[in-house]
Amino acid sequence: MVDTTPLNRAVDHFADRLRAAPQSRLQRGAAAEALEAARELARWAQVLESPGTEPRRMPDAGMFAAADQITVAGRDLALVLRSEDEVEKAVRLVVEAQRRAGV
Repeated sequence: MVDTTPLNRAVDHFADRLRAAPQSRLQRGAAAEALEAARELARWAQVLESPGTEPRRMPDAGMFAAADQITVAGRDLALVLRSEDEVEKAVRLVVEAQRRAGV
């Protein structure tokens, strides 16, 4: 079993920062950046869970749902990762998205 604690921590930190961010920051792109990261994590999880099946696209549930979407997508991915390298790659994806979001 792979230790996904670093991914869970990164996802939780990003989500916490989004929840604490002012609406203006979310509107200026933080929520959109979080949604794109959540979509990528969700797509990755679906590819691992159902190879050969077309991944479904996570819908835009609005800027106030972005923190929940990144959390759900990150937790789902953590359940199916198979190696430490995959965990590190996922953590980098989340950390870079948080940096771009500015939160």
